[in-house]
Amino acid sequence: MTNLSVSRRTILAGAAIAGALSQVRVAAAETAEAAKVLTPATALDVDSLPRVKVDLVDPPFVHAHDQVATGGPKVVEFTMNIIEKKIALDDNGAEYWASTFNGTVPGPLMVVHEGDYVELTLINPPSNELMHNIDFHSATGALGGGALTQVNPGERCVLRFKATKPGVFVYHCAPPGMVAWHVVSGMNGAIMVLPRDGLKDRDGKLVSYDKVYYIGEQDFYVPRDEAGNWKTYDSPGESYEDVVTVMKTLTPTHVVFNGGVGALTGDNAMTANVGETVAFVHSQANRDTRPHLIGGHGDYVWATGKFNNPPETGLETWFIPGGTAGLMVYTFEQPGVYAYVNHNLIEAFELGAAAHVVVKGDWNDDLMKQVVAPTAAGA
Repeated sequence: MTNLSVSRRTILAGAAIAGALSQVRVAAAETAEAAKVLTPATALDVDSLPRVKVDLVDPPFVHAHDQVATGGPKVVEFTMNIIEKKIALDDNGAEYWASTFNGTVPGPLMVVHEGDYVELTLINPPSNELMHNIDFHSATGALGGGALTQVNPGERCVLRFKATKPGVFVYHCAPPGMVAWHVVSGMNGAIMVLPRDGLKDRDGKLVSYDKVYYIGEQDFYVPRDEAGNWKTYDSPGESYEDVVTVMKTLTPTHVVFNGGVGALTGDNAMTANVGETVAFVHSQANRDTRPHLIGGHGDYVWATGKFNNPPETGLETWFIPGGTAGLMVYTFEQPGVYAYVNHNLIEAFELGAAAHVVVKGDWNDDLMKQVVAPTAAGA
């Protein structure tokens, strides 16, 4: 119990930088007026804007949203509960104390339009052990909101920011001195800020999708005991020092999609029909990744996820730097089971970064045909 208290104080106190944080809060307040200069948009009376309350859904699914905005800017209200929970990473006994937004790894995908205001109520229930916050890569100022959202167990806060940059962006927990540990504990997600007139190709034509999936890639660092068995812990704080030791090797024990090996396969595989256009949002808050759809292509790809840039087309594999979310759009042309992988194939097939898309429809022999079935070589 003494060791747990020490670890917990290490996690929660942040005494050495408390003064610096107070200065950040003051600086954030002082830059409110400067933001009006930095954002070339007409100042709006936020209180007069219409409000829309969105109920978030668990990944890989995404809440209902318009691809092209209707009307002017809105205040889009979200609520997320922080949940610390033990999760199973595979079928071989590896467990991990995850810190999560809304109980899932990754946290839910949030969708708004450029010019909207994001208003998030962040709740840290009293049952949790740790202080948490949130840093939106899509936001401007105050450490992405991290300096204004530090909530201890039993607290809540409300953050509002203007979505001024169109794209898909990572968000993650970023408590002082503990950023990396919280991020690799699964506490990250993504937000998509759509252009008000929708996604466009390089010629300015509308790019739309029939459905969208959100894939959050996560590296985990699970300690082993002297016999090589996975270690287990009774709380996040108890696991802290051992996990950090493994983290510093820069060698993950697991690289998975949506919280565990096989989380998006079998009964949990993504689905589509031939002729459907599917958007795939893919985030990695910590490490680089190389998504690849085996049997398909990236018809339109924003690999770094920023919609003011024209999409690349017809890609086989695309590169998403760590701390970034990307978007790929593809129209399925053949039925079958497609493997969606990180094309570091060691990470895909040995560490878990693989998913399936089950596609139904009629086979097109013109695109592919088995001319001669396998037979004995001498036949």
